Parts: sequence; structure tokens; C-alpha cells
Amino acid sequence: MRVVVLDDYQGVALSSADWSPVAARADVDVCRDHIDDPDELVARLGGAEVVVLMRERTPVGADLLDRLPALRLVVTTGPRNAAVDVAACRARGVAVCGTGGYVDPTTELTWGLILAVTKRIPEEAASVRAGGWQRSVGTDLAGKTLGVVGLGRIGAGVAQVAAAFGMSVIAWSQNLTAARAAEAGAELVGKADLFGRADVVTLHLVLGDRTRGIVGPAELAAMKPTAFLVNTSRGPLVDEPALVAALERGAIAGAGLDVFEQEPLPAAHPFRTLPNVVATPHIGYVTAEMYALFYREVVEDIAAFLDGGLLREVPA
Repeated sequence: MRVVVLDDYQGVALSSADWSPVAARADVDVCRDHIDDPDELVARLGGAEVVVLMRERTPVGADLLDRLPALRLVVTTGPRNAAVDVAACRARGVAVCGTGGYVDPTTELTWGLILAVTKRIPEEAASVRAGGWQRSVGTDLAGKTLGVVGLGRIGAGVAQVAAAFGMSVIAWSQNLTAARAAEAGAELVGKADLFGRADVVTLHLVLGDRTRGIVGPAELAAMKPTAFLVNTSRGPLVDEPALVAALERGAIAGAGLDVFEQEPLPAAHPFRTLPNVVATPHIGYVTAEMYALFYREVVEDIAAFLDGGLLREVPA
């Protein structure tokens, strides 16, 4: 049997877990680069019965499935994957499994980006490396207002940390209640009020038809020129051209971004060079501990499949 592991950017898939239960019965190939071209992807996956996905880096839809007749199992890291057409897989006799996961790393990275963009940490660190010294002036967080858009597990965790910085927290999402907001130490406000009042706006929504582009020109125009936008959720929540324009003209102070409309981020994208942007390459879940969990359970899923069972089936 041939198993192909996709998008192992750091080259750590095989060292993050004990693959011997699979390697004894299958050839395991690892692709470290991201493959956008469908023809190249089909060529790389040719003859594979099992494909392992790292989150949503590579979509698996009906068109791709129709060109992979040998495929029998897709394993995604995480308990679900919006980039996989589960119904199309099952219609073609392809099983789809997932793994566990947890949200703490994304909560932590959110605060890393908030601190990096408000304190100008990357710029100042680069100055020191280049032989320079102080170049910019940072911004206090104490006494400021954090606006949390989406108060689920990650959003609530981010809101709770704000208290340690002496920040007040306001929150909004389409179904959020005042009681739920209060549990996380936040005040429920309207959407326009949040964007108008917050000194830092952080996004923690699931991407869907109702949330795509939920931060657009109107929301960005409502923000203070001294305010910052942070997104560690999904890139398409934000109207990207509108955000680029707002940053270029200084309509907002800056942005901390871990997610983008297209990933990997194109080489010539403005987010790579705008001085008021701190951009990281979608690393909100990328930790040694998370990868150990992901790949250990990937191995368990593949082994169970080889034994005629199935673990952690992903819901359609």
C-alpha cells in the first residue's frame, strides 16, 4: 500500500510519531512542498491508497477524487476539515478520518501577534540585528479595549487573557448572548459599536457563507486610525483588498495576520512588505505538542483502516 503525506512544510511528520505500525505494511512518501497545480498533485498522488492532509492546506474535492481511482482513505489532522468534500469522498468509497486537536496554541499566537504589532517587536528586533537601536514607538494595552469577534473556545480564551493586561473586553457575533459574553468577562455590543470602540479587534469565527467577508470596507472605516486588526482564524473573513488599502493609507494602525485568502501567501503580496503588518505563515496550530497528537492519531487511523476498522470518522 502507498501512503502519501502532503504539505509537511517542516519535514517533521515522520519524526513526530512512531510510524512503525504503518511502515511495516505500507510505503510512506512525504511531500514537503505545497502543490497547487492539479496535474502535478495527481502525479504526486498517483497510485496512493491513503492520503494524509495537514489541516486545510490542500483541498480534496470531487474533481481531484475522480482522478485518484486507487484512493481509499483520506486522513486529516484535526477533527474536521472544511477543505475536504466528505460527501464526495463517501460517494466514491473513500473513507475520511480525522484526529483530535485543541485550541491553546491559537490563543497563544493571537496574543503573540497582538504584542508584536502593538509593540513593533519584529521591527525593533530587526533593527538590533542590523546594528541599529530604537526606531519606533509602541502602544500601551493597559486601559485599552479589546474587541473580540466570535466568542467560542478560542475567542473566550483570548478575552480572558486580556484581563492580565488591564484591558476591557467587548464582543460580538451573530448568535452571541449577553450571558455568554459575561461568562468570558466581556460586554456584548453591536457589530458597528465593536469596530468603532475597540483599540484591538481580533477575529475568531468559523468561515462560512455568513462570515465570509464579514470584515469589509465599512468595518475597517469604522475603526480608529490608532486601532489594530488581528486575524488568526481564516483569511477570507476579511475583505483582503480593502484591508490592504486601509493599511496602505494608514486608516488603521496595523494588522497582525496568521491567515490569508491564498496560502502560501504569494511572493509579491503586499502583506509581505507593508511596514504596519506582522504576518506569520498560518502557525496558530503549529507546535511540537500539537503535531505529536496529530501524527500519532494519523498513524492510529491508518493502522485501524489496514486492520479493517475505522477510527475518528469525520462527519459530512
